[in-house]
Amino acid sequence: MSVNPLVCVKRVVDSSGEVVLTEDGQGVDGRYAGFTMSAHEECAVELAVQVAAAGNGSATVMTLGDADAVEQLRAALAVGCTAATHVVADSQAFGPADVAREIAAVVRDHEAAGTPHELVLLGNDAADSGDFQVGIRLAYELGWPVVNGVSTVSVADGEVTASGAGADGHETYRLPLPAVVTILEGGVEPRYPTVPGRMKAKKARVEEREPGVAPTGASRLRLVLPPPTPSSVEILGEGPSAAPAVVDLFERLGVLAR
Repeated sequence: MSVNPLVCVKRVVDSSGEVVLTEDGQGVDGRYAGFTMSAHEECAVELAVQVAAAGNGSATVMTLGDADAVEQLRAALAVGCTAATHVVADSQAFGPADVAREIAAVVRDHEAAGTPHELVLLGNDAADSGDFQVGIRLAYELGWPVVNGVSTVSVADGEVTASGAGADGHETYRLPLPAVVTILEGGVEPRYPTVPGRMKAKKARVEEREPGVAPTGASRLRLVLPPPTPSSVEILGEGPSAAPAVVDLFERLGVLAR
């Protein structure tokens, strides 16, 4: 039995710098920070490629976003996904229920076209808006079992085994296929694209489609940034006269023994 996973990614603002919200508070402003996919989704892509290779299948990557989101699709193609689907739309207008519905439509249409996806992998949460809903909503939409927040996934004999850290230690789940799984980073090391992989990804065909219905939105009031962490500075002195104060500080910190 071949396994053809679908992995879903989102174009999000690179959070390595200062986070800035849009004026309406509905999203993160990435004009000056650049864009990427989340670390959770990078691991989901890696797991999809591994599952496909082990099951003699192929991994398809999907995103919902504007025209620039094709960059994240080609990044996944460069590391082993063999097909890509782009739902071209303004992702800010789509809430979790809307996104889940569009993913389900892709799953159904691909199955009708002869390429069923027995496993759908997603990042555990949206890196920009903090939504933890899409995986569960997708599972309900499809009527499939779902497990959230795991770090490793494997498939054998029509069953998916998913493992990760739980509240009481390491947990392992076994689900019948087809299934939905959301991924936390840390279980695998995402591979880096090779030069031939990048060149192949640039030439790869990307399936483009429009949303099936108009989105209802996220019903979100606004995003709010937490207050900055307070900090203080203690001036110990100037020049050689500060040496005793420095020694006292090191002793308080336990760096020096009395």
